[in-house]
Parts: sequence; structure tokens; C-alpha cells
Amino acid sequence: MLRTVDLTAERGDHRRLIPRSPMDVSRAMEAVRGIVDDVRTRGVEALEEYSRRFDRVVPPSFRVPAEVLQRAEAELDPQLRSAFEEAIRRRREVATTLELDPDPRPAVLAKGAEVGLRNIPVDRVGLYVPGGLAPLASSVIMNVVPAQVAGVTEIAVASPPQADHGGWPHPNILALCHMLGVTEVHAIGGAQAIAMFALGVEGLCAPVAMVTGPGNIHVVAAKRLLRGIVGIDSEAGPTEIAILADDQADPRFIAADLISQAEHDPMAASVLITDSRDLAAAVQREVEAQVATARHAERIRTALTGEQSAVLLVRDLEQGIAVADAYAAEHLEIHTRAAAEVAARIRNAGAIFVGPHSPVSLGDYSAGSTHVLPTAGCACHSSGLSVRSFMRTVHVIHYSEAALLEIADGVERFALAEDLPGHANAISVRRRP
Repeated sequence: MLRTVDLTAERGDHRRLIPRSPMDVSRAMEAVRGIVDDVRTRGVEALEEYSRRFDRVVPPSFRVPAEVLQRAEAELDPQLRSAFEEAIRRRREVATTLELDPDPRPAVLAKGAEVGLRNIPVDRVGLYVPGGLAPLASSVIMNVVPAQVAGVTEIAVASPPQADHGGWPHPNILALCHMLGVTEVHAIGGAQAIAMFALGVEGLCAPVAMVTGPGNIHVVAAKRLLRGIVGIDSEAGPTEIAILADDQADPRFIAADLISQAEHDPMAASVLITDSRDLAAAVQREVEAQVATARHAERIRTALTGEQSAVLLVRDLEQGIAVADAYAAEHLEIHTRAAAEVAARIRNAGAIFVGPHSPVSLGDYSAGSTHVLPTAGCACHSSGLSVRSFMRTVHVIHYSEAALLEIADGVERFALAEDLPGHANAISVRRRP
């Protein structure tokens, strides 16, 4: 089912041969531009039109009432509620212990000359939770918890209305919002939700400082279009998994993990990197067997047979690591001997899952890590959503008079060298009696 790409003879840059999902954001931006402008000028009236057109339902009200959120939590299956609570606990613990850096001590550059640093959370964020092929309730946890730990004071959530649920977002999404204390929830999806967050809609939603959360290509296009008006986390594309494996790996596990990501979206990417032809063949057989009984078999087959998915044959582990770094996967699993040592050598990945018992599905829900991660090779320069994503770093400069005078000559010379005498005078005026 998965095509095979033989890289064993390749000695150059692997990036040109790496399979990628076709995703033309620039083309989608043209369609999105009209939606954004319409929301800007017509507000709620435009939201109603696009809700009817894209979601095929207009919710009773775009902001979900408190009693609907409360009822969604009250009606949760007790075992599912327990799973939600444990996922929240683990994500909050990781966010608090690993991601929330305390303000460091100031740097003392000379007597009376200090530069400190403050980490200040943004005031208001809009968190988008997809609800299309799969209502990703887990994205509520992944977005809300780090924002709360960061100290964001206002959190708004948007998720598409569902015709099957009375025009409200999926009940699990609403229940998690209520469990986490999020009271501003909007039944709005797609590019129009991003436009509402960025621009504000009078009487419904105040503008936010930042928008986060995954979505389809139109959500990504809207984030690109509105970047600058509002901060964004990333332009997340279709999900992807890469698995680096050697001949001791279990083909059942690998097949199941490749399928798990293919289940997300027909454009999802599933890539196996291995130096073992026997393992590659065994994984192909397992994939066929497991897909045959899968609930979303058609969607999975489309993803696995797409140009974005493949088995990449490499000469040895060294080339495998190089290919994995060139791919810079959103999710990278390591199924090799000395997996922890191999994982430590990886430089480019959104998240690294070490060993046979750390599947991506664990990270999607309850590992404690984030699942909002960079895609399309962006892990070579970008990070996943964390507490730090919701914070701004602000330097705090405090010089005494003596400390300023000690360096004043150099500052004035620097300013005059740039032909900015006003800058120099701002120093000089402080010398005069």
C-alpha cells in the first residue's frame, strides 16, 4: 500500500526526495480573503451565512450559553471524564514543571547597571478546536492548559457547530471547556472563526492578541492572512508521522502507528524510514491486514497511497538519522536498538517518541506533552505549543546616574556615527547641571 523510495544510493541533500503533502496555502488565501473582509464589514450576519454554507447549520447562538457547557460536562460518561481529568492533570504538570520558566536574576553589567527580564503573558487569546472529520476534544486541553499556566487572563474557544448536536460544537469539546473553566465558547468554525478572533465582532467577541490551534487549509490561510494583526502559533498543515526503525522493531506496532495518523485526514503523511528490507515488507503486510478491518479504511487508504506517504529505505542507521532530520517530522517515533541514544541525536522533530511503548497516540491525549506541533518540515525552526508560546519576553533596564555616565561617551559616539544627534542629546542632556 505504501510506495517505496530507495535512498540507499543517495549521498546528497535528502530533502528533495522526502515525500510531502501537497498543500497550497496561497491559493486558499484568495478564497479566505473574501471571508475575512466579509466578517470585518458584516459581522454576525456574515458568520450566519458562512455557518449555513460550510457547517450546514446555524447554532441557536454563536456564543455557547453557560448552561449548555455545564450540561455537556454533567452528561459525560464517567470513564471518559476520568480519562479527560488524567490528561488535564498530566498536561498541566508538564506545563508547570518544564515549560514555565521563572523570571531569571538580572544581569549586573556594572555597578548600578542592571538588565532584567520579565515573562509576561498575552492578555487575551482565541483557541481554535477543529470539528470536521474528527472532533478533536483533546485540542481543548492542549491549547487551554498551557495558556492557563502562562497566566492568560481571557481565553475564548471556537469550534464548528454540529448539525448532529443541535448546532452546538461536539459535546466532548463543550464538556472539556466547562471542566477547564472556559466560559467563552463560540460555535463558529473555519476561516470565519479566525477572522472573528483577529478583528472582533461587535456584541459577540472582542479581538484577541493571539490565535492558536490546528485547522484545515482555510484556517491556515486565514492565520497567514491575519498574521500581524494578531499573533499566531504556526501554520499547521496536515498531520504527519515518521518512524525510524531497524530490523528488531515490531511490524505490528509500526503498522498501527502509521495507520493512526493516516486516520486523521486523507492528506495525512505516514513515513517509515528503515534500513531493513525485511521489516519494510513485514510492515506492508501488517498495514494491509490492519486497514482491512479499520473503521475509516477509505480515508486511511487515501492517505497511505498518497504522494506524502512512503517507506524510505536507507543504507544504515546513520543515513536514517540524516533522513529523519531532513524530514523534520511533526511526530517522530524511534523503534531501534538503543532508542534513547538514537533519539538524543535527532535535531529536527516536533516531538520525539522513544521506544516501542511511546506511540504518537499517547502524545495525542495523555502523555503530558503537547500535540500542537509544527508540520511540513517546520520542526527544523519552530517548536510545539507550550506555556512559552503564550508569553512575551520583556527586558527591564535600570541604570543609576553613575552607571549611565560611565558609558555615556560611547553611547553618544555610537549615536553620532549613525547620524542620530537626537539620540546623542538624550544622553548629553543628562550630563548637564
